[in-house]
Amino acid sequence: MANKASEWFFVIGVIMSLWSAFLFDHDNVIFSKQVRNVALMMPLYLIISFACVSLGIIGYHVATFNDCINAASELKQQLKEARKDLEKRGFKFELQ
Repeated sequence: MANKASEWFFVIGVIMSLWSAFLFDHDNVIFSKQVRNVALMMPLYLIISFACVSLGIIGYHVATFNDCINAASELKQQLKEARKDLEKRGFKFELQ
């Protein structure tokens, strides 16, 4: 079984080979100038679309990120304990 990364690289390789075949007219098919112009810009369109979708997904997950109140209080307690331990060992904290 192939892992997910190799599957993605395979699909991207197939798409890029088809695009390059179209770009360099390896199939000897004549396309209109409009179709050719769109095909030339297709990788840029795909990258911009991928970036927009990625930003949307990240924004959604940041907006719906739940607060971990118990974990936050536990972390504060651990910080207090670490501070007390460091003060016992002679470390001096600056006033905040």
